Amino acid sequence: MQSTIPYLDSHTGGEPTRLIEQMPFDLGGGTVAEQLARLRAEHDDLRTLALNEPRGSDVLVGACLVQPADPSCRFGVIFFNNVGYLGMCGHGTIGVVAALAYRGRLAPGMVRIETPVGVVEATLHPTDGAGHPNRVSVRNVPAYRHLKHVPVEIDGRIVHGDVAWGGNWFFLCHDHGLTVDAEHIEPLTDFAWRLRAAYSALGLTGTDGAVIDHVELFGPTPTADSRSFVLCPGRAYDRSPCGTGTSAKLACLLADGTIAAGQTWRQESVIGSIFDGRVEVSDGQVVPTITGEAWMMAEGRLLVDARDPFGVGIRSCG
Repeated sequence: MQSTIPYLDSHTGGEPTRLIEQMPFDLGGGTVAEQLARLRAEHDDLRTLALNEPRGSDVLVGACLVQPADPSCRFGVIFFNNVGYLGMCGHGTIGVVAALAYRGRLAPGMVRIETPVGVVEATLHPTDGAGHPNRVSVRNVPAYRHLKHVPVEIDGRIVHGDVAWGGNWFFLCHDHGLTVDAEHIEPLTDFAWRLRAAYSALGLTGTDGAVIDHVELFGPTPTADSRSFVLCPGRAYDRSPCGTGTSAKLACLLADGTIAAGQTWRQESVIGSIFDGRVEVSDGQVVPTITGEAWMMAEGRLLVDARDPFGVGIRSCG
């Protein structure tokens, strides 16, 4: 027997998002965090069949629309990648909102979205000309720096990084000594992966023992305030400037007094795409807003044949 799952693909700054608008099964309601837990425990095949080879690739990020528990929210969304689930996803939220506009389900304006780590507010900006609106600002969950300038030994030397939360956990490193550009993806990937292993071996964690599963390396660029290389949990690098990573960066910059509330910080990705970021301080919390553009790429149906030995994806992928 064969089943089908409709999908819509977009990219935000080069980073793809695969949106599944209608879940093929009932997750039982409750908060989006509770629905994620049930998805992980009972239906993880959806993640692997949608993203992993042979249908997908390590760089794909998935987004499933679910019913929100918060009555102020219009949508709930669960994000996942080739190896697991994400608390929040900035580029993915931009992609989801632009995709819903493409579907005719959203008009320009603000919409509240429940994620597993809290409610975000996304503003779809009107377009100046023909075509569907695709520029989106995401007012993220509060961000903060957990640890500052942590020393880690790697390759016989000491580098330093901040541990910060921006919807996911990041180790943000500036003194790595590498060139951050598209011509150095392989050495950046290798270094970031080994850096994660090194700080994990030290027992370094986020709040309440949370795994720091994203690594962010920074360098200069003539076209923005900073250029970053972000290594995601499954060893794929983020083609976009990373919305949650930029949020974590902004929290550190504000804490250091490098930027002020309301000031725009332009974060460039390793491939040259740019997010505009700024922060506000609300009730003592640092609240980042990230702005970027998403573009529709493809739509279709995933075909799942029960006879296919790799019908739910290659589980070792990633």
